[in-house]
Amino acid sequence: MYETLKYEVRDNIAFVTVNRPKAMNALNSQVLDELYCVFYEICKDDSVLAVVLTGEGKAFVAGADIAEMSKLGTVEARTFAHKGHNVMNFIENLNKPVIAAVNGFALGGGCELSMACDIRLASAKAKFGQPEVGLGLIPGFGGNLRLPRLVGKGMAKYLIFSADMIDAQEAHRIGLVERVCEPEELMAEAEALAKKIAAKAPIAVSVAKDVINNGYDADMKTASAYEVNAFGISFASEDMKEGTSAFLEKRKAEFKNR
Repeated sequence: MYETLKYEVRDNIAFVTVNRPKAMNALNSQVLDELYCVFYEICKDDSVLAVVLTGEGKAFVAGADIAEMSKLGTVEARTFAHKGHNVMNFIENLNKPVIAAVNGFALGGGCELSMACDIRLASAKAKFGQPEVGLGLIPGFGGNLRLPRLVGKGMAKYLIFSADMIDAQEAHRIGLVERVCEPEELMAEAEALAKKIAAKAPIAVSVAKDVINNGYDADMKTASAYEVNAFGISFASEDMKEGTSAFLEKRKAEFKNR
């Protein structure tokens, strides 16, 4: 079904693998189109409760496809960037949590793809960077926007202006990734985390993600009102009734509202 991706669902977890290993999984137009399609499919699949996104081979995604970009004019470049933004925004605002299992190089568009995910786990061999200025370009898939929100404005400027590549340990230190794993344990760790999240109330997880995303850049008064409203709405779900009953009855909750 997909030419540049591998996709499967196991135990309510969707696994998406960018599969262009000979091109280091570079993001060309086809990959972006297929990423949008697969995440749209995931969005509509009520059986999927969490997503793990990774790359095939030595790279997570080593960047956007330079061979394709080198042929673009101004109008085409804007269209390409718009396509990339659509994909990243869709992943960021997906109604389910997305875990990036960064197995290798996450450079340029690959770093941007990882930042669109909710949680980033990195192999100890992973490398991160935004090297675009070394090519006479700037990050075009949200890197100038998400990186400062994750690591702070000064550190983001340092990484983007210098085009330096950093290792997983440094990425963890500055807050770009949440956990560093041994390479052979990365996918097992990502799957275990996805299953842990999937065992929680799915509506509550989805609503919490929405509140965090929408409240982050809002003023505190607006964000507080948003959270209060969402908190009230969560009381209408069967998940809430099951979760509170299970707590009071000292048993494990079995959420049905998926």
